[in-house]
Amino acid sequence: MFYFSTINNKKILKSDLMKNAEHFFTTRESVITPRDLPELSGICNVNINDIANHLNIAADSIISPIQTHSSNIAIAKKGCKYPDTDALVVKDFDIAVALNFADCTPVIIYDAYNNIGAVAHAGWRGTAASIVPLTIEFMQKHFNTDSKDVTAIIGPAISLKNYQVDEEVYLKLKSTLHKEYEGWYEYDSANNKYNVDLKTINQYQLRELGVKRIDKCEYCTYDSVDVFFSYRKEYGKTARHSAVLKLSEKNS
Repeated sequence: MFYFSTINNKKILKSDLMKNAEHFFTTRESVITPRDLPELSGICNVNINDIANHLNIAADSIISPIQTHSSNIAIAKKGCKYPDTDALVVKDFDIAVALNFADCTPVIIYDAYNNIGAVAHAGWRGTAASIVPLTIEFMQKHFNTDSKDVTAIIGPAISLKNYQVDEEVYLKLKSTLHKEYEGWYEYDSANNKYNVDLKTINQYQLRELGVKRIDKCEYCTYDSVDVFFSYRKEYGKTARHSAVLKLSEKNS
C-alpha cells in the first residue's frame, strides 16, 4: 500500500511493502530535477540537500543517469557518469540512485536476501524492451539475485485512460508478454488506437519472471498533475518527479 510521508515538510510517496531499503517518489513539493522549468532550479537544490541529509549522504552521492528510453543498465558508483542509461543498480551504502519521470513508469526493485537494489525507467520504449525484467536478470547475473527475494514497487505513471498509442506500439508491448492478459489495454475502434497501461504491463512482466511481491501505485500522473508531473498534460514543458533508492547497512 502506498502512503504519503514528508522530508522537511515536503511530500514524498512510499510503499509499505518495501521495509528494508530507503525508497520514495518525490512530488511537486520535493522535486529535485527542474528539467524544462529552470525557474525551479533553486528549490531543486534545496530539496536535493534536504533529501541528502535525510539519507545521511552527501548531495553529490545522489546519482542520476542521462535517460534516453534505452534498455541500458549499469551499476552505480560514486563519481561516475551514466549517459544513455535507463536503469541503475545500487550495491553500496554511501550512495543513492534517483531516476526521473513525467508519465513514464518508475520501478524500484529490491533483493532483500542480497541487499541489492535498482531503479528502472520504463516508458513505452523501455517497457517494449523489457527493461525491468532485464534489470532483474542483470542482478541475477552479477549478484545471484533470486526472483523470490525481490520486491518491486511500481510508482506513479500515466493511466490507461490517458495514454493512447498506435497499433505498432501496442504490438511491441504485447510481444513482451508470454500469455494473454486482461486489463492492460483497450481498443479504440473509432480511431484505430489502443489505450495501454504501462504499469500493468510491467506488473505482468514481473510476474512472468517469478516476482510475487509487487506494489503497483494507482496514482495517474496525468490526473494527479497537482501532485506529480505529466509530460502529456503539461505539453512537454514540465519538471520531473524522481524514484529514489538507498540501501540500508543493516538488512533486518
